[in-house]
Amino acid sequence: FFFETKVLRYHYFLFCFQQFLELLKSMTSSSAVDKPPVRRVAIFGGTHGNELSGVFLVKHWQENGAEIQRTGMEVKPFLTNPRAVKKCTRYIDCDLNRVFDPDNLGRTVVEDIPYEVRRAQEINQIFGPKGSDDAYDLIFDLHNTTSNMGGTLILENSRDDFTIQMFHYIKNALAPERCPVLLIEHPSLKYATTRSVAKHPVGVEVGPQPQGVVRADTLDKMRKIVKHGLDFVQLFNEGREFPPCTIEVFKIMEKVDYPRNKNDEVIAIIHPKLQDQDWQPLNNGDPLFLTLDGEVIAYKGDCTIYPTFINEAAYYEKKQAFVKTVKMKLSAKHTRCSVLDQNTS
Repeated sequence: FFFETKVLRYHYFLFCFQQFLELLKSMTSSSAVDKPPVRRVAIFGGTHGNELSGVFLVKHWQENGAEIQRTGMEVKPFLTNPRAVKKCTRYIDCDLNRVFDPDNLGRTVVEDIPYEVRRAQEINQIFGPKGSDDAYDLIFDLHNTTSNMGGTLILENSRDDFTIQMFHYIKNALAPERCPVLLIEHPSLKYATTRSVAKHPVGVEVGPQPQGVVRADTLDKMRKIVKHGLDFVQLFNEGREFPPCTIEVFKIMEKVDYPRNKNDEVIAIIHPKLQDQDWQPLNNGDPLFLTLDGEVIAYKGDCTIYPTFINEAAYYEKKQAFVKTVKMKLSAKHTRCSVLDQNTS
């Protein structure tokens, strides 16, 4: 239940070896990688209707978007799940952030189709189609978490040089404030996120913040991340070259459920020593859960992990107490825009 499986270690080894080869290749090549300009950008809020920082920001930017506009770019703030926002609930029928897969996007629209599936098809039509040349270049998808994750960036593709360079820029701009990067690339865990419609999907996860509540400090942290991301895109479009860089990431390895009884009921809660310790090292023997009878359930594993999304309120229904991650480095090649922005002075 809590130990690292051979399959997970095998995938981890393959991933590390792959990254080593990529790093070696980048070190032996001095040529820059030319990327097309990023012209169309969307900022999604309200993918989950009770995560209010993104809802408030997107609504504000729809009324007054001066701060998000940049030369040579179209930046579109967009409320992704308006029905859930109106009810201040995570979703109406199903999780919008899990249905951007081929089956749901290609599903026949009938009267009883889940609202979020129909909405996903609408979003895919506006900002996609997903995987096509016509898709938006970049989407920032704004989320809140009840977990103590701070201002976290979520990366979906370990080979996306442009996005890795952007994250490197954002992390430096925010320093000394920490800005962890969660890599959700995994051989079997498939998220099918709302932002995956774009060529470069960027998740922004900021917490802790309760569901249905907005905190000024949390909203400000999210706002700064978006600002620095847009600044990076403008510099890139204008011809700024970005030399090879390396960032630290936390790669998702496994989801861990709460201990349950034969009736599938939770019988132990997050241990106080684990609560709020997102991104902190967890070693063999460290406490994980505590039963109401006072029994401590410890982590049993042969390697250090870094848990996150600890005790996230929305994940009880997903049978997830936290996510195991491992720390590693990702590198991006020397990157520049293939077409300079002609609108700059």
